[in-house]
Amino acid sequence: MLRFLTAGESHGKALVAVLEGVPAGLAIDLDAITTELRRRQTGYGRGRRMLIESDRAEPLSGVRHGLSTGGPIALLIPNKDWENWQRTMHVEPEMPESASGVDRPLVTRPRPGHADLAGFVKYGHEDMRNVLERASARETAARVAVGAIARQLLRAVGTDVASHVTAIGSASVSNPLAFSFQQVRAISAESPLHCADAEVELRMIAEIDRARDAGDTMGGSFEIIAHDVPPGLGSYVQWDRKLDGRLAQALMSIPAIKAVGIGLGPAVAHLPGSRVHDEIVPRIDRDSTDPVGVSRPTNNAGGLEGGVTNGEELRMTAYMKPISTLMKPLRSVDLSNMTESPATIERSDVCAVPAAAVVGEAMVSIVLADAAIEKFGGDSIEELATNWKAFRERTRSRFMAR
Repeated sequence: MLRFLTAGESHGKALVAVLEGVPAGLAIDLDAITTELRRRQTGYGRGRRMLIESDRAEPLSGVRHGLSTGGPIALLIPNKDWENWQRTMHVEPEMPESASGVDRPLVTRPRPGHADLAGFVKYGHEDMRNVLERASARETAARVAVGAIARQLLRAVGTDVASHVTAIGSASVSNPLAFSFQQVRAISAESPLHCADAEVELRMIAEIDRARDAGDTMGGSFEIIAHDVPPGLGSYVQWDRKLDGRLAQALMSIPAIKAVGIGLGPAVAHLPGSRVHDEIVPRIDRDSTDPVGVSRPTNNAGGLEGGVTNGEELRMTAYMKPISTLMKPLRSVDLSNMTESPATIERSDVCAVPAAAVVGEAMVSIVLADAAIEKFGGDSIEELATNWKAFRERTRSRFMAR
């Protein structure tokens, strides 16, 4: 089983991620981790913090001579912005503010849509900065670093993962499923929003500009595509082992994600079964290396049936709400005196959908890597790959004409 947890807050000195369950012998490419961390910081509509941080992960354990040892892998990601928080966050509690000469204002005006108020109620904090800094999307840098290792593990079973932005506000591509994995993978790194349709991307940029000018924020959607996913991952025998549920939970755990669709997603509610279910036909190319010896003219199911991968591409869409910090704040209540007051304004983005897509890739990679380890086992990456190859050959033989 692949498990990970993160420690650290947006205002803290560093983020720390611990990943347990990686088989021994996996080559850990630190440059690839850095590349993914940089991708998370890009995208039109990002805020000032992206100009401060230049994320890089340092392995603390579980890696020796560039290879995983089989033990837990710990990664350290420094917060370069930590020094800027000293005046706000690091005053000795027993030292009066007048003696320290440091202004340490409490956050007492919760932002609608954020965890501020819920955390105030749940944990009993008087200063909601304790809530907003841990609930900050800064934490997702640790997920991306861990996801980069999961992506490297997935290469042992031939799987690759990519994403593209499919909507910002009212600007959206008409049919995301029409774009192939190769088209999505070919999107330039210089693309402002990583959208596969250049004309739609211009309309998306205009949506973000209008929101910025109005002191507002903008959400959208993105699609994750996993290519060459082994069939048979997940299970239908218990509710909590269904892979679609595990993937949806992983994506829903990303800050600001409010809905997830698989394949056609919500559209299945409005179509008859004859236009939803993917027909199964004989494979024309008998020499295909694909272990599943039948073809699907469509992939409306998004590669999952009954909670199990069926050999088609995995396609999932996540829907992100607008960011909660508005430069023209919504109404709130100052909980220190229970009077109506504008919500707190924090440094923030106007739109972070492209960054959320990178986090989405990481989360899907983590879940798929976990499912691959569950299915093929092995204490070393060589053993896992060998087991996968044997399963692939055995599956292919079952589709031979009798």
